[in-house]
Amino acid sequence: MLEFQEIRTEDGTISLKSHKFNEDFHSSIGALRETQVKFINPSLLERFKHKKVRVLDVCFGLGYNSALLFNNLISNSSRIDWFALEIDRNPLIFSLNHKSFRELWDPKVINIFESLIKSNHYEDNLFNCELIWADARKGIAKIPKDKNFDLIFLDGFSPQKCPEVWSLEFLSKLTNKLKSNGYLITFCAAAAVRKSLINLGLDIYNIKPLINTSNIWSNGTLAMFNGQRDNPFIEKLSNMEKEHLDTKASIPYRDPDNNSYSEQIILRRNEEQLYSELLSTSYWRKKWGMTKATSNS
Repeated sequence: MLEFQEIRTEDGTISLKSHKFNEDFHSSIGALRETQVKFINPSLLERFKHKKVRVLDVCFGLGYNSALLFNNLISNSSRIDWFALEIDRNPLIFSLNHKSFRELWDPKVINIFESLIKSNHYEDNLFNCELIWADARKGIAKIPKDKNFDLIFLDGFSPQKCPEVWSLEFLSKLTNKLKSNGYLITFCAAAAVRKSLINLGLDIYNIKPLINTSNIWSNGTLAMFNGQRDNPFIEKLSNMEKEHLDTKASIPYRDPDNNSYSEQIILRRNEEQLYSELLSTSYWRKKWGMTKATSNS
């Protein structure tokens, strides 16, 4: 696993740094804490107590999002129809080989994960789980056409590092798999991603940060059809965020054949930005007192 470096996050949980992408799998607040705040809280899992929920986890990674999801659904006596897309087995192998990770979860969660590594599948009277090991752009085609989802988690590396899963075309595929009352949830607040989701017919909301400062104004994005339902973990976009969507940062990542290399996708977008007459992102940053590193652009 030379591609990865083990790290311990601020809440004491383990994570990895990818040398390929030069990026950590989780933010410094902690792998478990980030999962709770950015994915599980806004999912409102109590809605599915004693009911069935269908979930798609895109970029499964070390498994934190789905592990905490499963933990909650076990305690809720919920039934789940679950699919995940992931290209690399090594992060999950790392998780399962680490005692501190295994001790976080109900034993059933570990049983599910071990089954996914061995056979890509797990099934009992309440859980039906399938992990598709593939490039997400190809893997999504392997999900049965009649499967639409109550929750879609999108948790890839950042758009500038892995634009393949943030392109307008791939987001369109995800939107087509979202139920009319479903949530698409991501840590990402990039203007290109948010504007693409809007252009695909979704309403978008800010996932509230734990502490709102000029440098930390979002924990991500929740997208849905048909406007806001009662959810204490989300809020409408601020004027600052709305203006972000009118800058060159909002120009989408494009992957028309769903087969481009990341460098091709980024070059395509850079060229479109160069000739765009939209407001420059640097002007927007200056107006709102932001640095490039904190603007999620």
